[in-house]
Amino acid sequence: MAKKDKAHVSETPATQLLKARKVEFTEHPYEYVEHGGTSESARQLGLDEHAVVKTLVMQDQDARPLLVLMHGDCTVSTKNLARQIGAKSVEPCKPEVANRHSGYLVGGTSPFGTRKEMPVYIESSILDLPRIAINGGRRGFLVQIAPRVCVELLDAKPVQCALAQ
Repeated sequence: MAKKDKAHVSETPATQLLKARKVEFTEHPYEYVEHGGTSESARQLGLDEHAVVKTLVMQDQDARPLLVLMHGDCTVSTKNLARQIGAKSVEPCKPEVANRHSGYLVGGTSPFGTRKEMPVYIESSILDLPRIAINGGRRGFLVQIAPRVCVELLDAKPVQCALAQ
């Protein structure tokens, strides 16, 4: 089950879901820094930023929400993503819209336990990593899991839309 790493972090909808599905994960709290992003969490936790996965709430041309799981050191090519998922266009949601769709605050968005069910797309190269760190449902809190969990629990579809930063 969940292994503790330093400080105990209270449960979130994401950790509740992971526990309910008997997913092995480790908890990694860190000091949240506004606009610090994955580079800050990776630095504080001593992780490779490429293995820190950000959860991005985006929308298609009809304002239908979707989640994109992307390497921390990459950005999303919205043109490539739209082409691969059969959308005319894709753009990031405004923070308040993202918060409404996910039920999490931007900076603390987990793909697990979201308020709304949304299609999930994962950069295919993430699935080649042995473990990833992904938001656990709160600012300043990552969980480490096997990347295949994203496909098994979220039915995440692999896409190729990463751009190096």
